[in-house]
Amino acid sequence: MPPELLRGIHDLKFTEPTPIQALSIPPALEGRDVLAGAETGSGKSAAFGLPILASLLKEPPGKSRALILAPTRELTEQIAAHLRKLAKHTSIRVAPVYGGVGFAPQAAAFARGDAIVVATPGRLLDHIERGTATLDAIRILVLDEADRMLDMGFLPSVHRILRRLPRKRQTLFFSATLPYAISALVREMLHDPARIELTAAPAPVETLKQTLYAVPQEQKTDLLVELLKSSDIYSAIAFTRTKSRASRLAAQLQKHRIETGLVHGDRSQAQRTHALENFKRGKYRVLVATDVAARGIDIAGLGHVINYDVPTPSGEYLHRVGRTARAKAAGDAITFVSSEEEPLIRSIEYLIGTRISRSKNPLFPEASTEAPKPRVVYRSRRRRR
Repeated sequence: MPPELLRGIHDLKFTEPTPIQALSIPPALEGRDVLAGAETGSGKSAAFGLPILASLLKEPPGKSRALILAPTRELTEQIAAHLRKLAKHTSIRVAPVYGGVGFAPQAAAFARGDAIVVATPGRLLDHIERGTATLDAIRILVLDEADRMLDMGFLPSVHRILRRLPRKRQTLFFSATLPYAISALVREMLHDPARIELTAAPAPVETLKQTLYAVPQEQKTDLLVELLKSSDIYSAIAFTRTKSRASRLAAQLQKHRIETGLVHGDRSQAQRTHALENFKRGKYRVLVATDVAARGIDIAGLGHVINYDVPTPSGEYLHRVGRTARAKAAGDAITFVSSEEEPLIRSIEYLIGTRISRSKNPLFPEASTEAPKPRVVYRSRRRRR
């Protein structure tokens, strides 16, 4: 690594590379395409960011030469912030480009030729169609969280962006999972890539403690309030399945005088950023979110993730719980399971290869640790004459 980047690494107190960094940085530095699969929280941003920065140090300024595509605003902002820290002792500029904010600052970044653009596909296409962005000088392309882009329906947008890029380029393809559905995209984008697969046996990190509480659906909020009475839970992200359930849960927690932030797809970018920043500063004890925040939120020292709703599909469980126990720190993942969600939790346990520890529900200390069966009411039926 060039000395300017080593200083940035030292400032961040990084002392040894993670497995994905150790395996992917050498071939990326050689200019090879890379196809990498690694769990969330494993250090993918530095794995592709450091080779990009090392390469761009040799380039004259004034043109955007690296493009990183990511599925969400939060992940885009997180990657850009991380690369800025790594590039602290260089003159390389990093521009995040995403929706929900004004066009003018982003158009200015394209006009002055910020070296690295980190963008969501939709907003980048908006700039291309307006004529405020050109990609003709891009020589390094990164797709981050490619499986999530597929889930969110971004594949057509990615194809449209690919047609605007120079054919001769280096491509780094990073994803937490590598489903069969993206194999055609891999063949289209990559040439003789170095293959790095660290996701063959998906499982949360070893420093994560996992706990399950059986609870009726209508009493999940009561259980969360009860658990929050413990001083052990000093900060937590609570994940719900839908935006409406997230809004309702946040309102209920606030009624119990629990300082709560809210992040979901219907919130403006300013509202989402405000909630995240206040949560990071400790103003909010709980951040209620949908799976839009399951990837792309990196909060140092986050103690707990609470699955208020069991996620679907099963793979989202890994992304949710990956918000805590990052960088070898300890963390707790708590999952509330109603009787209707038992099949979902069995799928998750099959995926991670272990049974999640069951705990006594403090609302019903004498009850079983298994989810109660739904109450069936039989009604008499009168015969029609």
